[in-house]
Order: sequence, then structure tokens, then C-alpha cells
Amino acid sequence: MDDIRLRPWTDDDLAVELRNNAPEMTALLGGPLDEDTVRRRHERLLRGQADGTVSPFTVWADAADEPVGTAAYWETEHGGRPVYECGWFVFVPYQRRGYAGRAVRLLLEHAAMRGDRDTVFAFPRTDNAPSNALARSAGFVDTGVEDFEYPKGVPIRVNAWRFDLRALR
Repeated sequence: MDDIRLRPWTDDDLAVELRNNAPEMTALLGGPLDEDTVRRRHERLLRGQADGTVSPFTVWADAADEPVGTAAYWETEHGGRPVYECGWFVFVPYQRRGYAGRAVRLLLEHAAMRGDRDTVFAFPRTDNAPSNALARSAGFVDTGVEDFEYPKGVPIRVNAWRFDLRALR
């Protein structure tokens, strides 16, 4: 099995962000965004990384000479409490190899080491079977269906998956 590692986001990862914006990668997220929006999101990731509010990574596998996906967590609130939210992508040619599950595990370990929040949430759409299965297998607890917006202004229904970071400390 390939080793997986997370590499902190860099300015060079705009190409990764643009690759994530393909129809096959965004079908359950409202579809591709225009390039200017993707560039602004990339800049927000870099600013958030610099100020510590976002922890974005590219996912690398030993068997690939390019990133196989991305994973990130960021500060937010849920139910009036400070928590992290996380998300992940694995590019189509690299799916079904276990990369996403191992990347999410590394992401959770990274968030736990920060020690400033006890909970991470993931909010996959209710019809996103692979992401819901990954959340379950990674040890998240399904807390129920919620209304959400993604992208901003587009209502969707999601499963709210909670992970207790204290279990990793």
C-alpha cells in the first residue's frame, strides 16, 4: 500500500485548485466555478494558512509524481461552539485506492495536535455516498441531516458528521 502524506498548501497549488474545479470533481458541489472565483479561493486559502484559520494540504502518494488530491480543515462554529470543518478531494484517477481515508486520518491527527478545538465536522451532501462512507469509516459520528449552503447561496442537504479530536490526544 502506498504511503500517503500531506504537504502544506503553497502558491504553486493554484494548479491543483483549478484541477479540482472539473465537472467530475464538483458534480455534488454545485458544479465548476469560474476561474476568477477559483483564484480568489486559492488566495483565501493562502491567507487563512498564514493567519492560522485554515490548514490546507495537497495529498501525495508514493506511487504518483503529482498530488492525488487535497484535504483541509478550517475554523468555524457549529451550534454556537467553535469547531473545525473539514473537506477533501481525491482526483478521479486515484479514487478507490484508500487514499482519501488515509488522508483524512492524517488531517484529523494534525487538527488534534493543534489542541485548540475538540471537534471537527464534515458536511457531505446526503446523496454523496462515497464521502458519507468515508466519514463513517474514519470514525465520524452522523449527527443528522442539516440544511447547508454550498456554494454560498445554493441550498443543499447534508449529513453532519462529528469527530471528537480528544480521542487522538
